[in-house]
Amino acid sequence: MSSGFVARHGLWTEEQAGCAGEIGRRLEAEKVRLVRLVWADTHGHARAKAVTVPVFLAALADGYNINVATYTLDSSGGRVFRSFTRGGGMGLDEMTGSPNLTIVPDPTTFRTLPWAPGVGWVLCDEYFTDGRPFHFSSRQILRRQMQRLRDTGMELVVGLEVEWYLRRVEEARLTEEHAGVPGRRGRPVETSPVEPGYSYHSETNMDLMQPVLDALAEAYDGLALPLRSIENEYGPGQLECTFGAQGALRAADDYVLFRTATRQVCRRLGYFATFMCRPAFPGFYASGWHLHQSLAEAETGRNLCMPEAEGERLSPLGRAWMAGLLAHAAPSAVFASPTVNGYRRFQPNSLAPDRATWSVDHRGAMIRVLGGVGDPATRLENRIGEPAANPYLFIASQIAAGLDGVERGAEPWPADDAPYEADRPKLPTTLGDALAALAGSALFRREFGALYCDYFTSLKRAELDRYTSAAAETSSPSEVNGVSAWEQNEYLDFF
Repeated sequence: MSSGFVARHGLWTEEQAGCAGEIGRRLEAEKVRLVRLVWADTHGHARAKAVTVPVFLAALADGYNINVATYTLDSSGGRVFRSFTRGGGMGLDEMTGSPNLTIVPDPTTFRTLPWAPGVGWVLCDEYFTDGRPFHFSSRQILRRQMQRLRDTGMELVVGLEVEWYLRRVEEARLTEEHAGVPGRRGRPVETSPVEPGYSYHSETNMDLMQPVLDALAEAYDGLALPLRSIENEYGPGQLECTFGAQGALRAADDYVLFRTATRQVCRRLGYFATFMCRPAFPGFYASGWHLHQSLAEAETGRNLCMPEAEGERLSPLGRAWMAGLLAHAAPSAVFASPTVNGYRRFQPNSLAPDRATWSVDHRGAMIRVLGGVGDPATRLENRIGEPAANPYLFIASQIAAGLDGVERGAEPWPADDAPYEADRPKLPTTLGDALAALAGSALFRREFGALYCDYFTSLKRAELDRYTSAAAETSSPSEVNGVSAWEQNEYLDFF
């Protein structure tokens, strides 16, 4: 094991190496037959290969080969880059011909799946075969931003608050209509509401979903996901899950697992879970992903956002961090809301922001400040995200923007008591506007790299171009709930 790919390139921490030593015992005790090697693509979608136990044990030493192709595909499975030309359509010799990558399991993420007996699950990091980190790995981007923060003696603590929709599957089998081709996704299966909706926090309506919620809570517990609550939200079958605060990487990893686990458990029970922001069902309300964040002292865990002066809501450090989030709200929006559909949410008086505002405990502002003097849970809640976002990119964008505010000693503008009327910078209203804001951001081109920003923009522009073409081909676009049929086909089942 000491001469393998992992050891040769020094890819594991002591904690990872220690966890790897325990995995063999767990495989035997939990009667594991197959292990899913999982990586999150640029969309944050979980990709996987299932391998036998001997192959998995070998991968702990030498990694495992995968095709780089999942990073060249848009959300329809269509190839965006000319992979089989020199430079792979990216001007990068190492991307020529859709080559192999080596994925290395992160032993700290190993789980066994409660709903799939005998199946293990582990997240992986992506490397070129010479040991270099892969250019386009969003998990690696988050790691780099975390290291910048750690170099200042700080860590980011993140709490997840996610809305999504539960529906009942009404089609017993798939037909040719459901099958897509690269560049065009098939029709989603027919589903129906599980409760009438718009009876906020109704116990009776929540009880209609209780059998599914029981199964989900059991699965989350078995996966060691720190679930705090499951709530019946506003729309029909709209749910909100909140999770205990974790370090940034653990929170992002948990989000990938939470989203894929929820969809699998529900589907096995005859239900359908979607993290699409605003589905094309009559009267459905948009779903958001609110990212709670605070800064902690790396050595002690002390909350560095908690103020000491009476009357203050944030420490000077917390205020500078928030100032960075506000200053870079427009270019960071594309990482928080990366789909065409996500921008249906940014509307006035909608419980979602439409401009870069902040206020104390105000759900109309982009940033909601919670806590104060003596409250160790003092934090910022950024309400800009949609549940389809890639968690690594969303969280990394917060570090890049917040740390810029800290480094500049920036001060936020005064709190906005009427956030939908405030004279503040507007958020992008379309995916195209958000991509344009990213293109003009010196911060993200520096911190994520110009190479990554150009790649990400190319991938998302291909998605946007397909949407625009579909709209142009239809003389009178069919919309339900203000959402096009293209969006419904593209996102409902992918996320």
